[in-house]
Amino acid sequence: MSAVIAALLFACAPQSTTPVPGTSGEDAAETTTSGEVTGETTAGTTGETTDETEPTEPTEPTEPTEPTEPTEPAEPAELIDGALVLETDAGTLTVTPIYHGTVAITAGEVTLWLDPWSKGDLAGAAADVVLITDIHSDHMDAEAVAAVYQEGAVIVAPQAVADELTGYTVDHVLANGQSVVLDGVTVRAEPMYNLVRGPDDGGLYHDKGRGNGYLLTWGGRTVYFAGDTECTPEMKALTGVDLAFLPMNLPFTMTPEEAAGCVNAFAPAVAVPYHYGSSDLAEFQAAVTAEHVSVILAEFYAGG
Repeated sequence: MSAVIAALLFACAPQSTTPVPGTSGEDAAETTTSGEVTGETTAGTTGETTDETEPTEPTEPTEPTEPTEPTEPAEPAELIDGALVLETDAGTLTVTPIYHGTVAITAGEVTLWLDPWSKGDLAGAAADVVLITDIHSDHMDAEAVAAVYQEGAVIVAPQAVADELTGYTVDHVLANGQSVVLDGVTVRAEPMYNLVRGPDDGGLYHDKGRGNGYLLTWGGRTVYFAGDTECTPEMKALTGVDLAFLPMNLPFTMTPEEAAGCVNAFAPAVAVPYHYGSSDLAEFQAAVTAEHVSVILAEFYAGG
């Protein structure tokens, strides 16, 4: 009986409690992820809470943003007096057809000659830069280089040309993918080669890595000279070309339809056939179907 009375008295007595750290109670604490225990609790969660929250100030409505004006597309190249004229941020860039694969380029005060060949009229301005694409005689012609060369001019070419060009030193030997800046003009060497076409005894007319096409960039605009090539994957992958020159003479390069297929793939703003021999340029023009691509037919065989 006495045991029962003792149990009842214990149950009625007030019990003392100990708060659990990290939950609630005046002495609760917060544990950081690193294991360090801080001495503060977060109001409104565990530990001491605030009596009321301060009201937030209403935010001012934001002014609607003005719609951005659409960027005007850059003016495409035009054919003026037989030359391709392209306006750039640095001034006027002009590409003058000379003969076959030979062109004279002016970028402001700088004159560049591409593949000078003695069959063309080389009486224009002397070269500051001579660009040579390959070792074949219609591209690498030492007599033609002499006709356009002036003291201080620099020659840019692939290694194969540097090995065979007589009378001149190639100042900048570029492999595919390499570039150099000359008088503000960026010259980048691009692959040019045959995929399937070659002489009857085997091989290809142009082996990959031997020759260079060239991308010229000046004043924010880019001009592409493909060189002797078929429609390569590298050409199809080009972007941002404002003016492109494509070869199309069999058996050495490609057909007009193949050249047009490449143009449809990389979509330059303006495409121009060059190095075309007796190819039917109307076939090329009809087969170019890419949106926003214009075809300009320039004369590369004046006088026959």
